[in-house]
Amino acid sequence: MPDLAQERVDYAGEQLLESEVPAEPYALFDRWLAAAFQAKADGLLPEPTAMVVATSADGRPSARTVLLKEVGPSGFTFFTNYDSRKGAELATNAAVALHFGWYPLQRQIRVEGTAAHVSRAASEAYFAVRPRGSQIGAWASRQSSDVASRDELKAAYAEVERRFADVEVPCPPHWGGIIVTPTLVEFWQGQASRMHDRLAYRLLPDGGWSLTRLAP
Repeated sequence: MPDLAQERVDYAGEQLLESEVPAEPYALFDRWLAAAFQAKADGLLPEPTAMVVATSADGRPSARTVLLKEVGPSGFTFFTNYDSRKGAELATNAAVALHFGWYPLQRQIRVEGTAAHVSRAASEAYFAVRPRGSQIGAWASRQSSDVASRDELKAAYAEVERRFADVEVPCPPHWGGIIVTPTLVEFWQGQASRMHDRLAYRLLPDGGWSLTRLAP
């Protein structure tokens, strides 16, 4: 077992300066996302769109990793089973947090905001371009519910395969997109001696953004 108390990396990333970032967070996010995809091409970062989604119900937080499928001026979009634990928690409490951990680049992004369902048309349009196996899985899996065994999952998948054997797989009514409209987007860039750069964009009442540096 390694000595965890002595395990550390002294970062040496690019500086993140207020004078060099755009006035709103999406342009900087796009810039960093492009760098993350370049890191994927270089074999350093396997899933640049992976993000942690944190939800809460009854004061008990839960978190899991999903894939970002769209980002734009309206927010960050992912797709899920609405009957899953995260779907149920978001239906009760729309407050949500996202986290992108691009560790090979010594970068992180935190997002805080409010979640809402995307339109049914948008959910169906994305579902239609998913691989057929993933489409079948969306029907077969009662996400987050208890199952007796792997065999039970395989049997459920096989039953859905038979059901839709000769037709296109429709989008399940319980499945669709969730868009997170941010009120805060923080960009974190690792620096030496733990003096990290942290720039936080906060949404203003007029729709603009303020920019603040946070102490590491």
